[in-house]
Amino acid sequence: MRLIAAITNANPAVVTTTFAHLYLTGLIVRLDLPPAVGMPQANGLTGTITVLSPTTFSINIDTTSFTPFAIPGMPGPHTDVCAQVVPIAEVNSSLVQAVQNIL
Repeated sequence: MRLIAAITNANPAVVTTTFAHLYLTGLIVRLDLPPAVGMPQANGLTGTITVLSPTTFSINIDTTSFTPFAIPGMPGPHTDVCAQVVPIAEVNSSLVQAVQNIL
């Protein structure tokens, strides 16, 4: 899993991680978002990613009408839980990540 620093309101959404994710295009991931960061509509959604840079990837989820994602500035409920992206599968045609430890 990787911690999420930002998610855009776009189609497809672009996710920025807090450090290099080391993911490969075609990986299927799940977004785990606590209530404090907003964008509750995306919590638990899964999608296939396309790597854009060491810390960003697009995910085939349309977040244009979702509540904006924002890291809370003030401590409050649920601030001890971080937004995460968790790999759950990959596109069957690649199977690279299933046989090679990329992390």
